[in-house]
Amino acid sequence: MSITVNDKLIETNENGYLVNQDDWNEEVAQSLAEKEGLILSDRHWDVIHYLREEYFENGGNQPNNRIMGKAMGEKWQEGKIKGSILFDLFPGTPSKQAGLIAGLPESMRKGGY
Repeated sequence: MSITVNDKLIETNENGYLVNQDDWNEEVAQSLAEKEGLILSDRHWDVIHYLREEYFENGGNQPNNRIMGKAMGEKWQEGKIKGSILFDLFPGTPSKQAGLIAGLPESMRKGGY
């Protein structure tokens, strides 16, 4: 499978995740989000950039939904946020759908954990 962004063919696996994480940029993220039916807001980008930072600067760490909620609550200065806020942003299971848009490898854990 693949997507085309700015006349460049980007290879994805059968579930839509990038085969090569080096292909990722914000235009690729926009294209992946559109395929998921999402329009990215500042909060979406906060989550996406957080996940990329965790993955690339913390040895491949892919936080689950609870950890993401805690981190975003701190970033947004809202304390601990409800999981529903992340599901409003990424209804296809936040950690997995946001990870896909962030260009990370597919997480093989169940659900958001």
